[in-house]
Amino acid sequence: MSDDNNNATMTMLLSFLAGAAVGVGTALLFAPKTGEEMRGKIKDLADDAVEKIKEYATEAQDKIRASYEDGKEVVLEKKSIITSAIEAGKEAMEREKEKQKAV
Repeated sequence: MSDDNNNATMTMLLSFLAGAAVGVGTALLFAPKTGEEMRGKIKDLADDAVEKIKEYATEAQDKIRASYEDGKEVVLEKKSIITSAIEAGKEAMEREKEKQKAV
């Protein structure tokens, strides 16, 4: 499940980057502006894209950390259950050994 979330986040980020690149290219080709205006517009678009990428990266990191912590808790819980089961098995085996010695 965590891998699916990571893949979805990466896909979303790459899609955003591709969309930003297409948008900048389209703006260059079709905007009737002077070179200076165009450069300013492209700089603004690039700055906006960088900010969005930073936001998405932060969100992705937060989701990855949360998934990691959730997974870590599950592993510790399962480890505890397994340890308890092993201890119970050892105790049962000792009781059976004692019964066999008594017979």
